[in-house]
Amino acid sequence: MPARSVEPTFAELFTPKLITVLRERYGLADLRADAAAGLTVAIVALPLSMAIAIASGVTPDRGLYAAIVGGFIVSALGGSRFQIGGPAGAFIVLVAATVEQYGVEGLLLATMLSGLILLAIGVLRLGTFIKFIPYPVTVGFTAGIAVIIFASQLKELLGLRLDAEPGPFIPKLVALGGALPTLTVSAVAVAVLTIGIIVAIRRLRPHWPAFIIAVAAAALVTWILGLPVETIGTRFGGLPQSLPAPHLPPLSLARITELLPAALSFALLGGIESLLSAVVADSMTGRRHRSNCELVAQGFANIASGLLGGICVTGTIARTATNVRSGARGPVAGMLHAVFLLLFMLVAAPLASFIPLSALAAVLTTVAWNMAEKHEFATLLRASKGDAVVLLATFLLVVFRDLTEGILVGFGLGVLVFLQRMAAAVEVKQPRLLPEEDRPDTVGGNGREPYDPALATDPDVVVYRISGAFFFGAAATVAAALDRIAEHPKAYVIDFSAVPVLDSTAATTIEGFVRKAQRHQAAVYIAGARPPIRRVLLTHGVRPPRVRFKASLAEALASAHSKAEEDTFTKDTIARDDQRRE
Repeated sequence: MPARSVEPTFAELFTPKLITVLRERYGLADLRADAAAGLTVAIVALPLSMAIAIASGVTPDRGLYAAIVGGFIVSALGGSRFQIGGPAGAFIVLVAATVEQYGVEGLLLATMLSGLILLAIGVLRLGTFIKFIPYPVTVGFTAGIAVIIFASQLKELLGLRLDAEPGPFIPKLVALGGALPTLTVSAVAVAVLTIGIIVAIRRLRPHWPAFIIAVAAAALVTWILGLPVETIGTRFGGLPQSLPAPHLPPLSLARITELLPAALSFALLGGIESLLSAVVADSMTGRRHRSNCELVAQGFANIASGLLGGICVTGTIARTATNVRSGARGPVAGMLHAVFLLLFMLVAAPLASFIPLSALAAVLTTVAWNMAEKHEFATLLRASKGDAVVLLATFLLVVFRDLTEGILVGFGLGVLVFLQRMAAAVEVKQPRLLPEEDRPDTVGGNGREPYDPALATDPDVVVYRISGAFFFGAAATVAAALDRIAEHPKAYVIDFSAVPVLDSTAATTIEGFVRKAQRHQAAVYIAGARPPIRRVLLTHGVRPPRVRFKASLAEALASAHSKAEEDTFTKDTIARDDQRRE
């Protein structure tokens, strides 16, 4: 009977977690738990969504549209039980730059295009590759985003009057420094009050919704005292009390081509952020998300958000963690979070006009402080030179150059560091096999046979063990070791039992060694090669009768000794015959 394939089917990969949860006897108790968690997350998301939108250079209602529409779709169609979708601080710089260059209509089209790209990535099952981004890259990227968010909020925190705020980091600081004489004491006081309330609540009552309480208190103080600070009402005229009708931005091939780089940046950043958030939820709950299904949901969410005037949507780590801590049972909590946000907008929109912009800036400042991952940053700086280089390169490029450039360069450096470490770990040794009676049954559970370098073997048989990932980065090292062979034995045995990976460059190196051995009329035996490694060797000409493959080192040694003895016997016989003739 053939074995059942363990490869997941298309339906298993792309079935939303909502369907999975509803099949598991979802009851009234689960609904109550999800409603409570959804309400808690909505209270957290309300000020954050508006603050992120304002910091991105658009009106606060566009952040709410993204949280309501995109958040609902992410939970309804996503591959994570606990993911909360909405606008994220990581997008602030990209969104602001896109708005400045292409306007709001260009931003909406870029958001929709990024949704199509995410759909394609998910359907093509490329989401699994995002997990290969090195940890120093994610820490450096997150810390860089935190610095950028903080810098973007200084204007509102200090109540500065600035006609045009530059986007790049250094010019921004220079412009803000020049505007310091316009500092508004009332705005600073409101910001300090907001931060103080958030910090106090998190220390004394960590389960209370600190953001909404702090913002509400700041708005109340501003209104009672009549403080001269800018509010949502004075700058934006308040919030609408309904969702807009779907609207398709102007389309043309030239416009799409023009916005494609921004859309690719949105898709790359959104995919990374959403899957990181899903991984965080998995680590907190012991569950396992479906990465490609999650990306498909993110794609639909961004398309819908753009159609309804919202900004980019992704999985949000802080809100997802809040959802888990609040006792959510499944995706219904995320869907209800979006419904509660809609109700807040319909009912409480007039009250939002009183919210001071400095209070929202204070909220984002605390978000930036929390997302900076300061402890992890310091740990990676001490861990190794390679990790420190990757971390600092990513961080500095994100802050001073570009988000996407920081990720790509950091990833490239991370790959180089990894390859260097893997290449350095490869060894070529001439070991000696322990006697049969001294061999343990297992060594480390990996089935490799132990060696004792002190024991001598037949001088006509030379044994080499290659250990580690044998790939192009290590091929030169192995080739140099093999080229240093001084003796000319009658047989070589190459032990591949400790080689987990072999590529074409490494196989070509072995093929060159086999040719060299043939010139010296020496037999070559390859022991312990796994089937995938053997296939690569065969493909590159390392095949019988030039070499002989053996399942274990013991078999290879036995055959090599027999061959050496046979050759010795043949030479001795020929020599004796020559003497008789003489």
